Amino acid sequence: MQTPLLFKFVMVLALLAIVVSLGVALWRLITDRGESERTVRALTFRIGLSIALFVLLVLGMLTGVVVPHGIVP
Repeated sequence: MQTPLLFKFVMVLALLAIVVSLGVALWRLITDRGESERTVRALTFRIGLSIALFVLLVLGMLTGVVVPHGIVP
C-alpha cells in the first residue's frame, strides 16, 4: 500500500511552512536586533508546526496511511 497523494502533499506543505517560519524568525532577529518578542513568537510557531507534523506522521503510521519502507535499522 502506498501513501495517498493528499497526505504527502500535507506533509510537504508542513515542511515548507516550518522552513518559512524559520526564515521569518531569522529575518525578525536581524531587523529587530533582539528588541522585540516577534522572533520568539515565530520560533514558537515553528516548534508547534514541527510537533503537529510529528503527531500527524505517528497517527498516519498507526492508522496504516503511512507505510514505512522495508528498511530495518
